[in-house]
Amino acid sequence: MNKPTRARTLTATALVLAAATALTACGGGSDDASSDADPKQTTGSRAAAVDDPLVATYDGGLYVLDGKTLKLARTIELPGFNRVNPAGDEDHVVVSTDSGFRVFDAARQTFTNAEFKGAKPGHVVRHAGRTALFTDGTGEVNVFDPADLGDGAEPQTRTYTSAEPHHGVAIELADGELVTTLGTEEKRTGALVLDKNDKEIARAENCPGVHGEAAAEGEVVGLGCEDGVLLYKDGGFAKVDAPDEYARTGNQAGSDASPILLGDYKTDPDAELERPTRIALIDTRTARMKLVDLGTSYSFRSLARGPHGEALVLGTNGVLHVVDPETGKVEKKIDAVGDWTEPLDWQQPRPTLFVRDHTAYVSEPGKRQLHAFDLDSGEKVTSVTLPKSTNELSGTIAGH
Repeated sequence: MNKPTRARTLTATALVLAAATALTACGGGSDDASSDADPKQTTGSRAAAVDDPLVATYDGGLYVLDGKTLKLARTIELPGFNRVNPAGDEDHVVVSTDSGFRVFDAARQTFTNAEFKGAKPGHVVRHAGRTALFTDGTGEVNVFDPADLGDGAEPQTRTYTSAEPHHGVAIELADGELVTTLGTEEKRTGALVLDKNDKEIARAENCPGVHGEAAAEGEVVGLGCEDGVLLYKDGGFAKVDAPDEYARTGNQAGSDASPILLGDYKTDPDAELERPTRIALIDTRTARMKLVDLGTSYSFRSLARGPHGEALVLGTNGVLHVVDPETGKVEKKIDAVGDWTEPLDWQQPRPTLFVRDHTAYVSEPGKRQLHAFDLDSGEKVTSVTLPKSTNELSGTIAGH
């Protein structure tokens, strides 16, 4: 694993930032979160460790579930709108709260002492055994080795601060290069690359509205633009042009097993909420984009990749589409949930897809349910009904 010698532990001074902040949208827009109250653990006084835990958010807290049985292991009260992402190891997830990023030990169902305070915690990216956090309100990037989370303390951290705060993203590559976005609160324009010594070695400013990232086979990084996708490969940037004048591919999913990135595809710059039916398949070898019409819309929480590099899309018709990224052919359709409509407010619950190994987990907020499907057979493995409707869904994932 890459552990730069320049890594340093965050100081208390660097962490003293405003606590009452707004969480940043990956789907567009933001809203104020409520108070930074300490979480309360409401099911049992001492919980046994959970294998392969899942973590789902609900209005007012977190549910921790067993990844195999979907049994509810613990409920954590946590006011506000919270988001959750894998931290990069077998035990932890990163929870974005109104005070910043907090590390949660999902296996033991408790928050650790590791916290990265700051306004508007945004994207969490795992790659090459490193995890990068981007705090939109400060423009600060923090990168750490998730293996250092084991003792519950703050990990040693590589820190970089963007020229100006913005809704950004960063990813550290295996050789220590750091790819991170350029922009301001009003306008985002592209990306730059720092070497392992934090010296700028590449820059591109031809990616309007840059948003989101994904890594493909061969460690090619894709960044979404409003007119295509920006690729970083072989030490330089290349642009994949979209076939439409305005075409936002703001959410992507990549796989180490495929040279092709999966992205959403929106073409109406004036829409309050566009409900696209086409997906984008970006071939990083040829820098070309292929569009596939699924005949059903989807949301920014609908995209994932399977264990063999399959492109997975959860449609509003309730079907989980398994797409061959090379041909664009829908190879399998899994009836996952009932028909649903994407809400106008990005913070409101909607069915959400989370994939780990050969299992696809799909939430169904309207029924307060969570389902697990075997991607190889397409069969439902198990389901659970929870006390409240869930919103975001994630879990622990080691390595990447």
